[in-house]
Amino acid sequence: MKHGQEVLTVNQAVAKRIRELLKLKCITQYRLEINSDIQHSQMDFILKDRNKTVTFTTIIKLANGFGISLKEFIDCNEFEYDKLDVGQ
Repeated sequence: MKHGQEVLTVNQAVAKRIRELLKLKCITQYRLEINSDIQHSQMDFILKDRNKTVTFTTIIKLANGFGISLKEFIDCNEFEYDKLDVGQ
């Protein structure tokens, strides 16, 4: 924890953002997979925190799948530097 706050890995932050946007946009995980051209197994690994990292390409695909810009995708509290475990 940094300064008493929960620290997330980048993958955890991406998974949290996906879940948030799925609810906000009222779309299913399946529709997102189709829209973003991400295989179900890859999405499952992200959402179940089985990935160590998420590639930048995947994040771009996710933003596109939601119909938003990359900036909009990462413009949330989870991606603030002090809340991320970015390693050394």
